[in-house]
Amino acid sequence: MEILYKIVICFIAGMGAGLGTGFAGMSAAAVISPMLITFLGMPAYDAVGIALASDVLASAVSAYTYGKNKNLDIKNGLVMMITVLIFTFVGSFVASKVPNSTMGSFSTCMTLLVGIKFIVKPVMTTKEKMASVSLKKRFVQSVLSGMIVGFICGFIGAGGGMMMLLILTSVLGYELKTAVGTSVFIMTFTALTGAGSHFMIGGMPEMLPLILCILSTLLWARIAAKFANKASAATLNRSTGIVLTILGGAIFLVNIVS
Repeated sequence: MEILYKIVICFIAGMGAGLGTGFAGMSAAAVISPMLITFLGMPAYDAVGIALASDVLASAVSAYTYGKNKNLDIKNGLVMMITVLIFTFVGSFVASKVPNSTMGSFSTCMTLLVGIKFIVKPVMTTKEKMASVSLKKRFVQSVLSGMIVGFICGFIGAGGGMMMLLILTSVLGYELKTAVGTSVFIMTFTALTGAGSHFMIGGMPEMLPLILCILSTLLWARIAAKFANKASAATLNRSTGIVLTILGGAIFLVNIVS
């Protein structure tokens, strides 16, 4: 029964994480971390490591899907990615010194607030408007944003994914599909860096939850990414907002009950 219980929890956690990744470029830590902490009693640091490891393939397959549909800005995303990678190491080290409750509450609040934001104020920027921003301005914004996002990604994972989506749409002026595609492209490498640093600092986590979460997240991320690339901007905004709001609200209630 204990193994079956773990399988069910990991599948549900992976489903929520995969939908969030495919729709919004969200890190798996937003869902997987609190689920593993609350229902399996796993230490927060190990849970975030598993979540980031789950993010690697899920983000990669999502980035491939968005890129195939020409909704991925690799050139400008690389600048932000390099800065993010550097500061992910810093955030991961700091995370090892922080209490479990601090890490969990931050990711939950960020997911819920971003979800509400996309419902109330959808992103309707066009690709033509994106191209009007000067290269110099985009470079400076990407470096500064990458420092903040990288630290948050290494620290909590979920906050990093949500902050990246907010910055790409609100600060850098990306249209939503390109923002999500670029976000999952960057998150593929930041998740790999974050997971590697977590495992090097804290050791390998339990293998069964690790494998189950990776497979479930990969499956649902692929499904969500294919749907998102076929949807209109209005539908994608609404779907992204609903998915994130439900996930954030559910995790918030779970934390209160536990």
